[in-house]
Amino acid sequence: MGISESLIWLIITVVLSVIEIFTMGLVTIWFAAGAAVAFVLALLGAPLVVQAVAFLVVSIVVLVLVRPIAAKHFNNRLKKTNIDAYVGRKLIAKTDIDNLHGAGKVDMDGSTWIAVSSMDNIIIRAGETVKVVDVQGVKLIVEREEV
Repeated sequence: MGISESLIWLIITVVLSVIEIFTMGLVTIWFAAGAAVAFVLALLGAPLVVQAVAFLVVSIVVLVLVRPIAAKHFNNRLKKTNIDAYVGRKLIAKTDIDNLHGAGKVDMDGSTWIAVSSMDNIIIRAGETVKVVDVQGVKLIVEREEV
């Protein structure tokens, strides 16, 4: 006696759901939804071809239509780190910031940071006000603050 089609679809649904729980990648959950639909169809006695087509169609449709919405929702729940909070801050250049002759320095919150200009051909003089536009590793990418 072989394993029933409905049991196979149930096992696939559970395995894919468990994988999603551990990875949180928003990939296998959509295929688990497709397998769940195929499971119900198997219980209702639908032919294997119908089950397989339903699995593929449901999986692809929810992957394409629902995943972007879900990904956007989950990404909005991430909190900014301190590094992200640095963007937009206004600081005073401690030394000249000249990308062609080496990076400059700025002080922020009691620490000295390496600063580079967002544009290679712009030299920012010590004492000028700059605005942080990006953080790349341990370097602040800055622009001259226009007054």
